[in-house]
Amino acid sequence: MPAAAVLAYHDRSKHRFDRYAPGPRGLDWANQPDPFRSFAGVEAIKLPLAADGLPTRFNDIVRGDLPAPFAFDVRTVAMLFELSLGLSAWKSYGSTRWALRCNPSSGNLHPTEAYLLCASIPGLADGVYHYLSREHLLERRAVLDDARWTSAFAGNGFLVGVSSIHWREAWKYGMRGWRYCQHDCGHAIGALCYAAAALGWHTCLLDGASNHLVATLVGLDREQDFADAEGEAADCLLWIGNGGALPSLERMREAALEARWFGHANRLSAEHVQWPQIDAIEHATEKPATTDHPAPLHAALPPPASPALDLPFATLARQRRSAVAFDGRTTISAEQFFAMLDALLVREHVPPWSALPWPPSVHVALMVHRVTGLDPGLYLFLREPSILSELRETLRADWLWQKAGPAHLPLFLMLPHDLRATAKAISCHQDIAADGCFALGMLAPVGNAIDAPWRYRHLFWECGVLGHALYLEAEAAGVRATGIGCYFDDEMHRLLGLRGDRWQSLYHFTVGGPREDTRLSTLPPYRFQP
Repeated sequence: MPAAAVLAYHDRSKHRFDRYAPGPRGLDWANQPDPFRSFAGVEAIKLPLAADGLPTRFNDIVRGDLPAPFAFDVRTVAMLFELSLGLSAWKSYGSTRWALRCNPSSGNLHPTEAYLLCASIPGLADGVYHYLSREHLLERRAVLDDARWTSAFAGNGFLVGVSSIHWREAWKYGMRGWRYCQHDCGHAIGALCYAAAALGWHTCLLDGASNHLVATLVGLDREQDFADAEGEAADCLLWIGNGGALPSLERMREAALEARWFGHANRLSAEHVQWPQIDAIEHATEKPATTDHPAPLHAALPPPASPALDLPFATLARQRRSAVAFDGRTTISAEQFFAMLDALLVREHVPPWSALPWPPSVHVALMVHRVTGLDPGLYLFLREPSILSELRETLRADWLWQKAGPAHLPLFLMLPHDLRATAKAISCHQDIAADGCFALGMLAPVGNAIDAPWRYRHLFWECGVLGHALYLEAEAAGVRATGIGCYFDDEMHRLLGLRGDRWQSLYHFTVGGPREDTRLSTLPPYRFQP
C-alpha cells in the first residue's frame, strides 16, 4: 500500500544517534554528477542579463506591494530565471571552481531542473524550453505551432515545470537524498515566486495536475531523449501570470503529444548506484490527477514588519548564500526575530505563500540562543493558530505555552533554557546549529499522507518554501541562514515530547552571523566560463 510505503520510507531514512540512514560508504569524487543538465541537438536561445534594471525592492514584496505587471517578453522571462534559478557567483579555491545559484540546494548538488512552457511571448517561439543556468539560456525542446497550445494560454502568462534528478542527491546522501530533492523543489518554488512578484506577476502551483501529465508536457516521458542519461522525475507545474485565467492543461497535453521534440540529455555520471528505496517512495507518492484546491481563506493580519535592510530584490536574490559556519557571537534583536517569523505567516496575495493552494501545514519549533530581549529557550511558532489544541495534546503536558512577541504572532515559550548543546547534538553534532542566533525544526503532519500519499511530497515542498523565505529574511536582516538536512529525527521529537508518529520534523534551519572563509575567491556569475 502506498501509505505504508511512505511511513516505511520515512522511518528508514531517519538519522539516529546509533546509526545514520543508509548511504554511500564513501564519496567517489571522480563520479560526482554534473550539476548542469543540457540537451544536445537543440536550438539554444541566449537570454539577456537584464535583472540589474529591475527596480523592485524586497521590502515591497514582503508587504505585498507589487509593481504593475511587467509585459511578458523574452527580457522579462530572462529576469525571472536569472533571479530565481540562475547563477549568483562562482567560487574558487586554488584551481578548483564551483558555481553558486540563487536557489539553494543540499550540498550544492542541485537536483532541480526547470522547463518553460510558453506561447505568444515576444522573442520566444511557442514551445517547451529547458533552462540551462550555466550559460543563462533556453534550450528549445519542442516546437508547438499548434492552435490548441496557443489558445490554452490566452496571453495571460506561462508555465514553469519543475523536475528532480534523484541521482544528484543520492550520490552523496543515499536513501535520504529523496527528501533533499523535495526540499530543493520547494526552494525552487519559493525562488520563482519571489522573482515573479518582483515583476508584478502572480504564481500558482497547479496541484491538480498529475505527475504523468507534468512529464508529458515537459517531455520527461520521452525515454529515447534520455537513452543512457539519468532520468528526471516530474514534480510540479507553476503558473506565472498577471491574474488572468489559468491555462487549459488538457489542450496543452493534446498538442504536446503531437509536437516535434528535439534533443538528447547529457549523462551526468559514468556510473550509478541504484537506491531502490528512492524508486519505491517516488512510486508510492506519485500524484494522480485531482481537483484543484480551492483558494484557502486567510485570517486578517496587520502588515508585516519591514526587514532592517531596504535592498533591491535583485541584489538580495544574488547575495543569498548558505552559511558554512557562524561566529558564535552575533546577536539579533527581538524585533528582527519577530519580523522574520512574521514573514512566515500566510497573507492573501503576499508571496511566496500566495503560490501554495493549501492552508499552512508546517509549523516551527525554535531553539533561541542569541536574541536580545528574548529569553533563550525552546519556542513554538504556529503558522496556523487553529492547530494549537492538537499540538497541546500531542506535546509534553508540562510545557509553559507562555505567549511571546507581538499579539498577532502565534509564538509560545515552552521552556526557558540554554539549548545550544542540544541543538548541536540533534543536528548531527554540527557546531553551526549552536553558534547562530537561533535554530529550528519544521514540524509537519506526515500522518496526513496516509489518505493521499502525494501530500508527503507537498509537506517537504512547503518546508523548502519556508526555508527560502528564511534565507531572504536573514539576508535582509544583515545575517545569514543555512538549511540543515542532517539531524537526528527522533531526538528532535523527544526534545519536544511528541507522542505518536503523526507529527514529524522534516527540515532544520539555523540563522546567525556568518564566518567567512577568506581563502575563497568570488567571481561574477556570467563573466567566467568554466
